[in-house]
Amino acid sequence: MNELIRLARSLRCEPSDPRQAFAHRLRIGLAVAALILVLSLLR
Repeated sequence: MNELIRLARSLRCEPSDPRQAFAHRLRIGLAVAALILVLSLLR
């Protein structure tokens, strides 16, 4: 669990530009969605 928290903190990005922050969150969301899809297909 600590590794997951550390990974989440390293992925966290606080740019001053709202568009850049949105794009970063969108990329992270897509990566998580792809990971969930792959894990569900492996079952």
